[in-house]
Amino acid sequence: MKQKIVIKVEMTCDKCRSKAMALVAATVGVDSVALAGDSKDQVVVVGDGVDSVKLTSTLRKKVGHALLMQVGEVKKEEEEKKKPAQAAAATPVVEYAYPWHYYQYPSHAVPVYEHPAGAYGYQHRLDTWWM
Repeated sequence: MKQKIVIKVEMTCDKCRSKAMALVAATVGVDSVALAGDSKDQVVVVGDGVDSVKLTSTLRKKVGHALLMQVGEVKKEEEEKKKPAQAAAATPVVEYAYPWHYYQYPSHAVPVYEHPAGAYGYQHRLDTWWM
């Protein structure tokens, strides 16, 4: 059973909004995340098996004051209306699979130069008795 959860979160800047969306999107069972409200202070979560109380307390700890506004079942009519609207609209979809994973820059080839004097300023001799 899919459920729709509306959480009002105190978000004052775009960084807080993106942090909240990334946090919610990384939660297991979340299908979609959207911002709603006049000042974009409500997070609308649609998913299956999402613990709304745990999600609200996590948002409280990580972002700011959060208030659980509504928990209800997703209506089938809303889903059917969304499907044609999503196909028609060419809006980019942002998915946050792992918010803690940062982009790793490719490693650069480091040139290795051999000093003519060898290591530590003396030549390594191959004719020594201990080697």
